Amino acid sequence: MAARSSVTIETKSSEAIAAAVPVTFAGTVGLYTPARNSSASTAVLFLSPWGFEEMCTRKFWRILADDFAGAGIASLRFDYAGTGDALDVSDTSPGLAIWKQTAISAATLLKSLSGCDRLIVVSQGLGSAIAASIAENISTVDGICFLAPMTSGRLYLRELTVWSKMIDEGMGLPDHQRETEGISIAGLKMPEAIGADVRKLNLIAMAVSPAPNCLVLSRPGRPGDLEFATHLKTLGTRVEEFGYDGYDELVSNPTIATMPLAAGLRVVRWARSIVDAGAVPLSKRTKVIPSADPLIGNGFRETALRLGEGDRMFGILCEPLGYTEGATAILLTTAHDRSAGWARTAVTTARNLARNGVPSLRFDTANIADSPPRPGEPDQVLYSENQPQDVVEALNLVQSRKLLPAFVVGRCSGAYLAFQSAIRDARCSGVIAVNPYVFHWDRTRPVDGDLRLISRSLETYGQKFLQLQTLRRLYEGGIDARSAARNIVSSLLKRTSRLSRPLLDVFPFLSKAHAAILGGFQALLERKVAISLIYSAHDVGLEHFWLHFGQGAGGLKNLPGVRLTIIPDSNHNLATVSSQEIYLKSIEEMALHIGLRGMDPANEKAVDPVISQKYAGYPVP
Repeated sequence: MAARSSVTIETKSSEAIAAAVPVTFAGTVGLYTPARNSSASTAVLFLSPWGFEEMCTRKFWRILADDFAGAGIASLRFDYAGTGDALDVSDTSPGLAIWKQTAISAATLLKSLSGCDRLIVVSQGLGSAIAASIAENISTVDGICFLAPMTSGRLYLRELTVWSKMIDEGMGLPDHQRETEGISIAGLKMPEAIGADVRKLNLIAMAVSPAPNCLVLSRPGRPGDLEFATHLKTLGTRVEEFGYDGYDELVSNPTIATMPLAAGLRVVRWARSIVDAGAVPLSKRTKVIPSADPLIGNGFRETALRLGEGDRMFGILCEPLGYTEGATAILLTTAHDRSAGWARTAVTTARNLARNGVPSLRFDTANIADSPPRPGEPDQVLYSENQPQDVVEALNLVQSRKLLPAFVVGRCSGAYLAFQSAIRDARCSGVIAVNPYVFHWDRTRPVDGDLRLISRSLETYGQKFLQLQTLRRLYEGGIDARSAARNIVSSLLKRTSRLSRPLLDVFPFLSKAHAAILGGFQALLERKVAISLIYSAHDVGLEHFWLHFGQGAGGLKNLPGVRLTIIPDSNHNLATVSSQEIYLKSIEEMALHIGLRGMDPANEKAVDPVISQKYAGYPVP
């Protein structure tokens, strides 16, 4: 990814930037970024796209908010009701009106927080349709930026279906693991009533201009975007239209997404020009101090907060409403996904844990989603030497809240981070590593290159190759045969290298990586850290595991206490219901195991036998 400073108006990359200020309203979480230096009379309201597109744009929104602040413009971004970190909605029958009302409430709050009477709306995808439909309700909108606007609901839903299939194929999901009913993408399902309202949307049929000024950034190969810009002009709108350079690279995959910095710079300059042209006197309204009252749900209380030195990271502390039972789970992000998790899995997990008495903290590490980067750090933070410091600061927060003992939970790159963080900080009492790609990273390997070429397991390639549809796509050029061949060769080399594993056990100095991995596990066990490894049956990370511990996991015999679980019918994201149940149960069991282990021995006899059974599989404390 390119450096954040390319979009910056007034700030410098060497300056430390605090995370946005969390606020709560209307059952959801917002992030308010006040203006730095001189404050404009106009503030910016972000209206996000939905689903996978929202996941991809999360970091981009944060970068834009920081740069608006540098340009003297305050802003607010938020989750629609029932999405992200917001509370779930039990009745979705009002349809899209639910999300429109959240946006209207956000606009009202932004005026109070910023002291501004006027607003500019920055929207993308489905957020563009919401922006156009609520502008009249807000009545003080000076301009709307339409990034890749959703102009036709029917076309949007058809594209969403194709997009969803591409994502499932990219993850290697077999047909029986794919969501085929309703409107869904990347594990996120749009409520039926909202989908019905979206299908009716047609922005090119608007009879009244939504705002006096509009900026349209059109996607390549989408003539409907240009048609929409032309239609706005017929309504008397002052329209600027440019290409949305970098759109496809932004929404391809959160892990390898490239921020469209040139487009971001254009948006900030356009907004600043509207503010300057308006020359509206600063409002005399009293600014409301931002606050984030806990959101109370069924059996849980969630507090949005900032953590780390200089409040540099954003997170959510989820606690039980009743009795707390066991250790605190620190849920780490995967790749560049936001802390809510892929398909909100971290949100669902945290709330289910709270209902069973287990508190948790989920947060964005530096330069992930809503947490700004550390000054002077490389833009790619995955597998970096400094990322474990973010976990240290998360443990500091947990300790300050008197919620120790604690343990770390992570998937893929998050599993690597969990393992490395536990080694570094003695306050970490347990590790749950789900589908770790590696336990040790060779610093000479380029992270970006590996992330783009992470292979599937040989079994997955074999199953795919036997499918007639795969052969047809290969023949038609729909599959990158060169990359697939390279990945298969890589997997074969890894399997061949297993033959040398017995020698690595006897002479671990023959492999620095092997020695580092075994040394890490041994150091954790000496500290009596609970360790649980969870793999999907055909996950590519198993190649790394078998290399160091043998096909039958025989190498674990020298590491008593390490718990291994292999889930037969699952995928890398643990998207199936059964795998999610196993995952949740594993976290609950470790929380109880660590909590009971730390009890006063005099009280151990009083432990409820039902509770004791819930951590079966770990040594009795």
